[in-house]
Amino acid sequence: MPTLGRAIFGPIRWREVQPKNAAVARLAAFFYDNSYVQLLCCQSRQIMKKPNSPRRLLQAAVWLGAAALATSAMAQADEARAKKIVGGSCFVCHGAEGESSSEVFPRLAGQHWEYTAKQLENFKSGKRKSTAMADMVAKLTPDEMVALGKFFEKQTAAVEPAKDADLAAVGKFIYHKGNKYSGLASCASCHGAEAKGTSALPRLAGQYAGYTETQLKQFNQRERTNDNAVMHAIASKMSPLEMAAVAEYLSGK
Repeated sequence: MPTLGRAIFGPIRWREVQPKNAAVARLAAFFYDNSYVQLLCCQSRQIMKKPNSPRRLLQAAVWLGAAALATSAMAQADEARAKKIVGGSCFVCHGAEGESSSEVFPRLAGQHWEYTAKQLENFKSGKRKSTAMADMVAKLTPDEMVALGKFFEKQTAAVEPAKDADLAAVGKFIYHKGNKYSGLASCASCHGAEAKGTSALPRLAGQYAGYTETQLKQFNQRERTNDNAVMHAIASKMSPLEMAAVAEYLSGK
């Protein structure tokens, strides 16, 4: 790993870590990629090895405070960059705050930033096919994808009642119970009872019914070219009615 400088403590090297989960991995990557913040944290860590006086504790607090300020400044810069990108192109389809202008385009407000960033990367690499999106993401850097994901995650997700209550009632049963006669597992077993997903699985609550139904059909027909391994097995067991019903139910969550 690179040497950050001798400072007043001698050579400081960033210790190699093996994160146990994705959140720790992302945090480690952030500090490794931002050497200034990394140096501040390392300085504090060196001081805290021998916190034998109030002065040393104060020094550690100062270093940590400086690191926090630096991190905040970087986050603000990332958000400003994301807003500029959204205002330049994303808003046309997805809205200025991720509310989306049509059921053709997904709502991004409230979506997990990790999932959004992954989809953008998949569009750029070609793993997920979309002529329109491929052009939009062609010049995005990984940092900008993360910044966009975090921007949209901060936005308030829309809450609207389902348009067809009867259809939504069928969808509610399928979502939470599945269909034992066809071997269909419940959607809630992965996406959660409230359909809020995880960092690896999308938030489905409040998504347009038309968009969700289209994605289920694409998974079934293998037209959706990423995240297909599990979702094809699920969607292939769903009838057109079940797809429409689940999508309608989720739109009102």
